[in-house]
Amino acid sequence: MDFDYTMAIGSFLVAIVVGLTGMGGGALMTPMLVTFFGVPPLAAVSSDLVAAAVMKPVGSLVHLRRGTVDLRLVAWLCTGSVPAAFCGVLIAKALGDGQDVQEVIQKALGVALLIAAGGLAVRGYLAMRDRAERRTAATGRRTAEPGEPAATALPAVQIRPLPTVVIGIIGGLVVGITSVGSGSLIIVALLAVYPLLKANQLVGTDLVQAVPLVTSAALGHLLFGDFQLSVTAALLVGSIPGVYIGSRISSRAPGGLIRRALAFVLLASALKMFGVSTTATVWVLIGVLLAAPVFWMFLRTRHGLPALPWAETAATPAKATPSPGDPH
Repeated sequence: MDFDYTMAIGSFLVAIVVGLTGMGGGALMTPMLVTFFGVPPLAAVSSDLVAAAVMKPVGSLVHLRRGTVDLRLVAWLCTGSVPAAFCGVLIAKALGDGQDVQEVIQKALGVALLIAAGGLAVRGYLAMRDRAERRTAATGRRTAEPGEPAATALPAVQIRPLPTVVIGIIGGLVVGITSVGSGSLIIVALLAVYPLLKANQLVGTDLVQAVPLVTSAALGHLLFGDFQLSVTAALLVGSIPGVYIGSRISSRAPGGLIRRALAFVLLASALKMFGVSTTATVWVLIGVLLAAPVFWMFLRTRHGLPALPWAETAATPAKATPSPGDPH
């Protein structure tokens, strides 16, 4: 078995993002394997899911220890996602073998990546709207750092079983077919249904529910997919320490900036999955890079926030004003 050290380094970097944001495992790892290492799409999906089945528990244990997991949500999500993930593998297998199937899976992966990128944008918008609604009118003080929801304590959430199970079913099917969705799609859907959840609680809950979900999909791919041990070994060597480091950071301070960068990378990966030329991809990304900040500033002003985040920070008053005789 040949060991690819560059693949291990790539998986280490991706795994840090997974632990930090709860997103990007399959959405970044699988496109990396296909685009940079020439792994066939079905083999990339199979090997990535088997590696994820080992990697996910590492990050989830950190969040369990820190109490940033809603186990009620985990139970309802798994009710739908675990059987659906295995069925997703069977659907991929029913498509047959050969180059045509690889292209179908690659296009499905591209669609999932686009949805994931759009979901991240929606999540950022909801977080920004949350901050705007929670500003204290008298002082104009903010209740959260830029890019984070305004909640400061883990809230008591009213569970909605039916929507939660549906999220699990859809997410499980997508994960079984493309390996994308255990973080990139499900975590955004959770935020839409449970907008009061704090960012690190979303990440922790999603990582824990992803353990049985990904295990189910991995078992299906071991039985019916195109699992490659050499690819999985390289992914595990890099991803286990990477997701641990990312989770340690995330459980204390999730980073909104990384989620914005992740959405940008997901868009680029999706375009490559659709076979868009490098030149066209570069022009699309430049257009998004120029247009997105302008549109974001427009949305901020619509919700009563300063157009520039650092202007909002500068406008925040100090917590206490020292008297003239106090030392500085």
